[in-house]
Amino acid sequence: QVQLVESGGGLVQAGGSLRLSCAASGRAFSNYGMGWFRQAPGKEREFVSAISRSGGSTYYTDSVKGRFTISRDNAKNTVYLQMNSLRPEDTAVYYCAADRAVLVRTTVATYDYWGQGTQVTVSS
Repeated sequence: QVQLVESGGGLVQAGGSLRLSCAASGRAFSNYGMGWFRQAPGKEREFVSAISRSGGSTYYTDSVKGRFTISRDNAKNTVYLQMNSLRPEDTAVYYCAADRAVLVRTTVATYDYWGQGTQVTVSS
């Protein structure tokens, strides 16, 4: 079992930055690939970014490439999402998730554990 707690969300103007954190507790953090997903009102939850167990491989959805950066610190059991040049369309609840699979995956249904989410609101 893995418990995930996100933090760092908030209200920011377009063009601003936020850094989300996701602290994990429970089983060995380094045994999990980690992902960030988001869900806007009235929309399905969608993939944003993912990182491999070691942090050596990262993946992004096209709309955030060049603006968002995912990273992890296995010593601190934490994964981060640095979000720059934020846009109003980035407004959503952001969730982190843990995946037991060896390969990094980008599908909501394949992740095993989820945090409670943190709200990100970008004003125009």
